[in-house]
Amino acid sequence: MPRHPHVAPALDHLTGSLFSKLAARIAALEGEVFPLHVGDSWLIPPLGARTEDVHHADHPRLNCYARPHGHPALLDAIQAFYPGVARDRLLVTTGATGALDAISSALLAPGDEVLICAPFWPLIRGIVVESRGVPRELDLYLALDRTLDAADARAAVRDRVAAAVTERTVAIYVNTPNNPTGLVMTRPELEGLVDAARAHDLWIWSDAVYEHHAYARPDHPLRGLAPERTFEVHSFSKGWAMAGNRCGFVIGPDDPRHTAEVRKISTHTFYSAPTVSQLAGAAVLRSGADWLQASRDAYSAAGERAAERLGVPAPEGGTFLFLDVAEHLDARGLEGFLIDCIDRNLVLAPGSSCGTAYDTHVRVCFTSARPDVVLRGVEVLAQLLGR
Repeated sequence: MPRHPHVAPALDHLTGSLFSKLAARIAALEGEVFPLHVGDSWLIPPLGARTEDVHHADHPRLNCYARPHGHPALLDAIQAFYPGVARDRLLVTTGATGALDAISSALLAPGDEVLICAPFWPLIRGIVVESRGVPRELDLYLALDRTLDAADARAAVRDRVAAAVTERTVAIYVNTPNNPTGLVMTRPELEGLVDAARAHDLWIWSDAVYEHHAYARPDHPLRGLAPERTFEVHSFSKGWAMAGNRCGFVIGPDDPRHTAEVRKISTHTFYSAPTVSQLAGAAVLRSGADWLQASRDAYSAAGERAAERLGVPAPEGGTFLFLDVAEHLDARGLEGFLIDCIDRNLVLAPGSSCGTAYDTHVRVCFTSARPDVVLRGVEVLAQLLGR
């Protein structure tokens, strides 16, 4: 029983940072640092959609709470950007993290299991745990067989998901374009996932924060394939270079009562997303199309350059490369390799934070600093790998 001085046992296996063991070493770095560990952007939002462009003269209650549902201006802009989405299916959140936390808390009872398609965004595992759920990793993205025809690809994903379901499974989390692999699931692959979700009555948590960064093939929103059971999570952090604004939103299932239940949680946690951030988000959705295309092209080019130097395939989408460095590990394991990188001012994310099966991998973000800085960091990594 977690009475004073104890905390909840569910937190025993969570860390406060992905880099807890190496934080002091990273903080002590001097000179030029290559911060390729955080999924951020070297770009800034377009003029008119930066927080300094939002003024009290235009928004007299700028310093006040927005409505818990979302600022009307942002809700209007979302509906215009995503035609056909009813307003009562929308919920504005504190980024995708706040969205997934609210969804998790609303849908999970203690002991409920969530299949997390792996490798995955590092924080989703902890979000499930702190909601008293049980994360179950499903190795999926690196197992996708792109030589299969559409029907076989659909069946392969359906069977892989179905085989992982237990009587306690209530949801499946999927992220495409994927962080960290850079893979973009095809429509038949997504249809296979939907088939399994329907067969086993699972909720689908669709993490669509990289929706604007599908390079190799189109992105197919899961809300269109399974509208009755999909919570689709969006963020201004990635596509619009607004990570510091902490603003995102949920498009809930076609029955608005489900979104209303999630809103109960968000009201009692973050209450409302920052008003300034919501108004900046509304502005970028209204007028940022050209900037979005230019940024997409810039990110794609950055990924291609980094991949070429490292001798790996170009990313299909997203802002990451995921490398298996097993043959370059010594007795110290992945931590030793990361230390060798840090000693050269290069900071990478450990693959183990993206799934327990990936403790020989590293994640490289190719958008977290200016392209020239990223390339210098990639050069350090290439030399460590003998490439």
